[in-house]
Amino acid sequence: MRVIGTAGHVDHGKSTLVRKLTGIDPDRLEEEKSREMTIDLGFAWLDMPSGETVGIIDVPGHRDFIENMLAGVGGIDAVLLVIAADEGVMPQTREHLAILDLLGIENGLIVLTKIDMVDDPDWLDLVEQDVLDIIQSTNLANAPVLRVSAQTGEGLPELINQLGNLLNTMPPNLDYHQPRLSLDRIFTVSGFGTVVTGTLLGGTLQVGDEIEIQPSNLRGRIRGLQSYKQPVEQAQPGSRVAINISGIEKSALKRGQVLTYPRQLQPTVLADVYFRHLPDASRNLKHNAQVKVFVGAAESMAHVRLLDAETLPPNTEGWLQIRLEQPLTLAQGDRFILRYPSPSETIGGGLVVNPQPGRRWRRFQPDVIEQLEMRLTGTSAERVTQAANQPQPIKRSAIQKETNLTDDELDSAIGEALQSGHLIEYSDGTFLAAVQHHSLLQAMRQQLEAFHASNPLRRGMSREQLRSQLNIKQATLTLLLDSQSAILADGTLLSLAGHEIRFTPAQQAGVNQLKAQLDAEPFTPPSYQEALQMVGEEVLLALIDQGGIVQVQPDIIFAAATYQQMIDGVLELIDQNGEITTGQLRDHFNTTRKYAIGLLEHLDQRGITRRVDDTRVRGSRA
Repeated sequence: MRVIGTAGHVDHGKSTLVRKLTGIDPDRLEEEKSREMTIDLGFAWLDMPSGETVGIIDVPGHRDFIENMLAGVGGIDAVLLVIAADEGVMPQTREHLAILDLLGIENGLIVLTKIDMVDDPDWLDLVEQDVLDIIQSTNLANAPVLRVSAQTGEGLPELINQLGNLLNTMPPNLDYHQPRLSLDRIFTVSGFGTVVTGTLLGGTLQVGDEIEIQPSNLRGRIRGLQSYKQPVEQAQPGSRVAINISGIEKSALKRGQVLTYPRQLQPTVLADVYFRHLPDASRNLKHNAQVKVFVGAAESMAHVRLLDAETLPPNTEGWLQIRLEQPLTLAQGDRFILRYPSPSETIGGGLVVNPQPGRRWRRFQPDVIEQLEMRLTGTSAERVTQAANQPQPIKRSAIQKETNLTDDELDSAIGEALQSGHLIEYSDGTFLAAVQHHSLLQAMRQQLEAFHASNPLRRGMSREQLRSQLNIKQATLTLLLDSQSAILADGTLLSLAGHEIRFTPAQQAGVNQLKAQLDAEPFTPPSYQEALQMVGEEVLLALIDQGGIVQVQPDIIFAAATYQQMIDGVLELIDQNGEITTGQLRDHFNTTRKYAIGLLEHLDQRGITRRVDDTRVRGSRA
């Protein structure tokens, strides 16, 4: 489905043309009818001979209502630039044309209307030549010029035919599963409640969907959908849609708010944009100048920060960071218009390149400009890689949200980025830019190298300690470990491949002494403190890390083989007798009550045994 806009300086003639084409009067207000002048947005639709329904937004032509015009043209696919044949090109015609050019509207028809008011063919030729001259340097340079009369019907069949040809050449509206609709009308219907309208972009909406209104962070649900007065279960991108919302009152809504899925878009007060200054702007654009920003149906006062120039003269381009006075809900790729608030003047516009910079940039920073240039002109694969250049791996849906690519475009771009080695895909289907992946792996190795140097007798660093030092999630750490072989995981400990614990001759002598005593008296071994005196703390911790010694209580240790032998003995006695007491364990291993109690309490904690009064039975983890 498509939406076209009617623009130009004609008011009554423009609305009359829409009414003649569609049978619908786009002028809704009594003042519009009495003054024969379009003041606010008007809406209609046209059923084409092909069966396609085309939405029409009739925007005001008079200069006094240019800001209402801006609220309507942001979501159109094509334009009918309507010029009165009896008046010719007017200043507001040029302003409308400049706005359409800034908004990137490349498809359109030039309509010379009211030809029934002109008797002189030479005058019509002169007006047409003036039109051709002013569109020459715009996106509409090759648009056909059609002569019509809404009163007599002359030229209308050709207009419809040319419009059909134009629609057939246009690519389909993008669907990247992120529907958003900028509200241009809000009203209530008796028995139904709140209804909003707008042009749907980015994805589909369905009856029953939970939705969110930003920047107000309101939640509601779609009660019903209509497209061109017809109830639908699902609304398609590129169509005019009326949405009956439950859970949100009309009084809480206003034009320019954005309807999306929950958590899809966040409002912002900063945005990085690429700006084109109009050739006929009255003065240079200065750093920190106050302007009015128009995006979709929304507007806000703002100040502009020039990132790569001292000033921007007319007919130049450059990078701006816009600081908004009221939060707006923006997406990458949105088109915007800037105007001076007083005296009112359209000065330029461009493209939102980063709607969530998250910080105020310092001026004249080459790396910042380079990143923005990549967002603006990079290939799809480069944009995918940039989107994945994050502290943590991100999902495919997050990349799509950042790049606004369709499913097929995204699959192709991800494939190209993976093949070129600029993107890494992990086992859970998430992605990370290769430069960030390798940087994290290098940081992991450096942390472990430093740990091994400081703790040569420790088997490794704990996973939690490494995760904390890298400031990443445990899931991210797991993905990174699974993607390489230079770092080994042994339980909760991590070490570099090739790392070995090596004792000095003096340390090894102490180890041998301790092992001899553990072998000589396996069930009444030296205490932890006695072992410390023999080998020192670092060596004892290393022996525990290696698994040769098991610490069951703060001051009780066993050789690993002895520890396992005692567990087997405990379970064997339980199986024979149904239970075991402290005394039975003490007598069975010819140990002392201290060691018997210490071991049993340790086995209780592990779930190998379970205490019942003064006895133990098998635990759930036996």
